[in-house]
Amino acid sequence: MRYKVVQTDHVYPDLDLEAASFGEIDAEFVCLNSTDEDVIVDGVRDADCIITAWAVITKRAMESAGDRLKSISKTGIGVNNIDVEAATAKGVKVLNVPDYCIEEVSDHAAALALSLLRFIPYLNSRVKGGDWSTGEAVKMERLHGKTLGLLGYGRIARLLHDKMKPWNVKTLAYDPFLSAEQIASGGAEKAEFDELLAASDIVSMHLPLTKDNEHMIDAEALSIMKPTAFLINCSRGPLVDERALADALRSGAIAGAGLDVVETDSYDADNPIFSCDNAIITPHIGFHSLQATQELREKVIADVLRVLAGEEPRNQVNR
Repeated sequence: MRYKVVQTDHVYPDLDLEAASFGEIDAEFVCLNSTDEDVIVDGVRDADCIITAWAVITKRAMESAGDRLKSISKTGIGVNNIDVEAATAKGVKVLNVPDYCIEEVSDHAAALALSLLRFIPYLNSRVKGGDWSTGEAVKMERLHGKTLGLLGYGRIARLLHDKMKPWNVKTLAYDPFLSAEQIASGGAEKAEFDELLAASDIVSMHLPLTKDNEHMIDAEALSIMKPTAFLINCSRGPLVDERALADALRSGAIAGAGLDVVETDSYDADNPIFSCDNAIITPHIGFHSLQATQELREKVIADVLRVLAGEEPRNQVNR
């Protein structure tokens, strides 16, 4: 075999497409089906390329792969589970797919916001429990004319903004990397962090996790929000201090939360957020549709093949 491609873990029903595609260039394709660092360190020895979904790719794993290692691919957008600094120092390309699920995640954020605003999970639960009364849903307000606050104003946030326009929402955006003019080009108004939190009826998070923004939504940030406001997070769980969020939800400091991600990306019975009736939680599925998953796989494979052919990949994070 001329090359070795190692996939650490995946969420697909099979890896037939990957095996066939890499087999065509006489590459050995191995799937470890593990997120355990020791298994990964052993399994990536002499790998030319590594593909990861949730597994953390550490400097130790890169050193185990040795000098043959050319690239590390994330089957997704955020690369917070890859030591990009170590990869860059080693001359390894870090690849992602920044444009495969823009429709899906923006749809999911809108669905969570609308479900909260219209009390849909709450009412569904009451009716199925035999209660045809409206209960707390009498507090329901109309979406038309509300203020949407977007934390981050990239592809997903801009598309969510477009999808909310028919409701005549005012849109504020906090993005320290964009000028007021750049944000205005999408139809939103640039706002500072605290200003956005105080003014928004729906705060929706669309930004990568970095070492600088962990728990950017903490007790102090939540105290600034309106008691009628909703928080939506379809980005990364550690952006939010979940214990502070649970306290805010239980005390009525904010009205509700829609989360597609949590800090551990798994169910934890000891995490108070899972027992908050005014929180909707989905299992990090916002990225998914049959079409998006197929596109993701094809784009990951295509960039790995480019790297192995000595060509420039289309989506490199650390150029």
